[in-house]
Amino acid sequence: MTGARTVTVHTLDHGLITIPEPAWCLGHPDGPADYRADVHHTGPEHLLDDDRRAVLSAELVEFPFGDHPVPPSLYVELLVPAATMDPPGMEGLAAVLEERAAELRRLALRLAVLRAGGVW
Repeated sequence: MTGARTVTVHTLDHGLITIPEPAWCLGHPDGPADYRADVHHTGPEHLLDDDRRAVLSAELVEFPFGDHPVPPSLYVELLVPAATMDPPGMEGLAAVLEERAAELRRLALRLAVLRAGGVW
């Protein structure tokens, strides 16, 4: 059994800080974060696409500092570019979004397990 992981991060406003690092975190850049509030943990990106283009990305994040700390959460970014579509194109986009929504629901369940004390 291994002990709790920690990481030491250099910040411009608080110098070196040592914080707990969740197992799912991919690490931290070597350079200093601007402020302690900017220090965050990031998990692997889940890029959800429709075989032609990226539709959205989701990644696990946590911001332990700042005025409003963010517990482990999913950061989701929609990547669908603006487009003018005909009816078949709209039907195709709707189908892709429905499929990707199912994947987001699976990620939401994993997040719920993590927040309840489980692992990612």
